[in-house]
Amino acid sequence: MKSIFSIKNIWALSLLLGACSGLVEDLNDNPNSPITAPYQNILTGAEVGNIVLQTGETARRAGIFCGYYTGIDRQHQGFSTYTVTTSDFDALWDDAFVNTLRNARITEEVALEAGIEGVTKGITQVLQAMAFGTATSLYGDIPFDEAAFEFENPTYEDQVQVYGKIQMLLDAAIINLQTGTGRPAAGSEIYLDGDPVAWIEVANSLKARYYMHTKEYANAYGAASVGISSMARSLYAPHGTGADESNLSYQFFAVEVRGADLIVSDFMASMVAPDGAISPDITNYRGNAKTNETARFNFLFQVNSAGVQPNTGDGWASQTASAPLITYEENLLILAEAGLRSAGFATGLTHLNDFRIFMASGGYMTNADLAQIQYDIYVTADFQAGGMENIDGLSVDNALLREVLEERYVTLFGQIEGFSDTRRTLGESAVRVPVVPNEGTDLPGRFIYPQSEIDRNSSTPNPLPGLFDPTTVNL
Repeated sequence: MKSIFSIKNIWALSLLLGACSGLVEDLNDNPNSPITAPYQNILTGAEVGNIVLQTGETARRAGIFCGYYTGIDRQHQGFSTYTVTTSDFDALWDDAFVNTLRNARITEEVALEAGIEGVTKGITQVLQAMAFGTATSLYGDIPFDEAAFEFENPTYEDQVQVYGKIQMLLDAAIINLQTGTGRPAAGSEIYLDGDPVAWIEVANSLKARYYMHTKEYANAYGAASVGISSMARSLYAPHGTGADESNLSYQFFAVEVRGADLIVSDFMASMVAPDGAISPDITNYRGNAKTNETARFNFLFQVNSAGVQPNTGDGWASQTASAPLITYEENLLILAEAGLRSAGFATGLTHLNDFRIFMASGGYMTNADLAQIQYDIYVTADFQAGGMENIDGLSVDNALLREVLEERYVTLFGQIEGFSDTRRTLGESAVRVPVVPNEGTDLPGRFIYPQSEIDRNSSTPNPLPGLFDPTTVNL
C-alpha cells in the first residue's frame, strides 16, 4: 500500500487501452506509435480503474441510495429524490467494464505473452471478479462470458449464474496465487505489492462478500474464516499528496468544491454523533454504557457550513487517506453475521466481540484518540429481553443480528457494500437498519442500465428494469 501513483497519468493509459474496438482493429497501425504497454503498466491501470469504481461516483451514488448521503444541490439533489436517467450511469458502467475489467483482462493476456503467469494471473483474476461482483450487485443481470470488446452484442447472464461464475473465478485465482511464482514487477501492483499470501486472503474475503450477497451464509462464514487476517493484509487504495494522487472523496469534497452538493445524511450522522449540540437526532445515537462513538465520529466526519461532511482534514476522507476496498474489518463482521446466521448466537457474539476488541485499540481509525474510544465486550445478557441491546424484547438472536447489521452499516460507511446490505436485508423488518426513502415509499433496488449500453447492445434486457425493481438475489 506504499506505492503512490498519478491517477491522471494512469487514467490516460486506461482510456487509451479502452478506446480500441473491433470496428477499427488494425486501422492506420503505426509501429512507431504503439497502442499496447508492458503488462505491469496495464496492471497499475486496472488497479487505478478499480479504485475509481469502488471509491468514486459509484460509491457516492450507492451511498445516497442507502442513506449515507443527502444530495442538496445540482445533480446530487436529483439523485437524492431518485430522479435519474439512463445516461447518468454511462460513466459508472465504463468504470466497471472498461477501466477495471478490460484492463485486468489485457494485463492477463500481455503477461501471458511475456511468460508471466501464477501470482500475476491470480491478481488479475481477483480484480476481474471484483469488477464483476460490483457490477452484478448493482445492475443485476450482466454480461460475463462475453464481457469483452470482441463481442458486438454481449449476452446478459442471470445474476445468480454470474455470482456462481465469480466464485469459480476466485477459486481459479487462489490456485494461481498459491503457486507463488510469477509475482508482478515490484511497484506495479499498488495495493499489496504482489504479496500472494495477502492476495489469497483477499480472494477468500471477496468470496465471503459475494456469498453474503446471495445469502449463502454458511459458505460466507467458511470463506471468511480463511479471509483477511489483519489490517496489513486488507485491500486499501493508496493515496498521496499530489493533486492527482489524492483520495477521491477528498478530491470531491475539498478540491472540486462539490461539498455544497452533498452532505452526510441526518440519519447516518446521528448514529455516531455523541453530542446533542451536533447530532441531528441524539435519540438515534448508538452509544451505550459499553460503547463510545466519539472517536469514530471524529474520524468519519467534520461539521462545516454545509452540514456534516466526510472528514477531509485528518480522517476518513483526508488527502492521503487509504480508501477501503475489501478489509479486515469487513471480514470480521462477515464472520459475525454469517456465523450467527449459520452457526448460532455464541459464534456470532464471539466474532462481534473480536471486532470490538479490534476497535478498542483504534481499529481502522487512523486519527483515533484512545481517550475517546470505548468498545467493551458484550455478554449474552446484553441481548436478552431488557438488556442494553434489547430494550424492545426481541429474541436474543434477532437482537444480536440487529446490532451486527447496524455495526456493518456504520463500518462500511461510504462503501458500495452499504447499499448491498440495505437491499439484502430489506425484508427483515425487525433487524434491518431502518433507512427510510428520501421520497416516496420505496428504496432503490438497483442501478439502471446506462444509455450507452441500451444504444449499443441489442442484448440489453427488455423491458428495462427500473430503479426500484430488486435484483434477483434480493427478490
